[in-house]
Amino acid sequence: MAHDHHDHDSPEAIRKASNMIWIVGLVLVFGTVVTVWARDWDMGTRGKNIAFGMLIATIKASFVGLIFMHLKSERGLIYKFLFFTVIFAIGLFVLTYLAWADPLHSHIIPAVEHG
Repeated sequence: MAHDHHDHDSPEAIRKASNMIWIVGLVLVFGTVVTVWARDWDMGTRGKNIAFGMLIATIKASFVGLIFMHLKSERGLIYKFLFFTVIFAIGLFVLTYLAWADPLHSHIIPAVEHG
């Protein structure tokens, strides 16, 4: 029985999948090392530090989703769900920021006095 190039049990497919797993593993290890190393960096503001950490986390999560969760081979409906999930997550971040940055917030909730 001949194996075609689409056979997941062929030696070539197994070797390719194994190499991809190693690459993703190295990216995750490298991203973790950079994250730990970057915790002592001062990029000017706390917001920039958080944004850099979120960028590293997003790259790592993308690799995991695309390779280990096989999203790179998905088509159609899954990307629509993923798109709306990202939009809603960004919306929650924006709403949280707007609530935190609200200038009326300090008038509605009295500040805790230290004494």
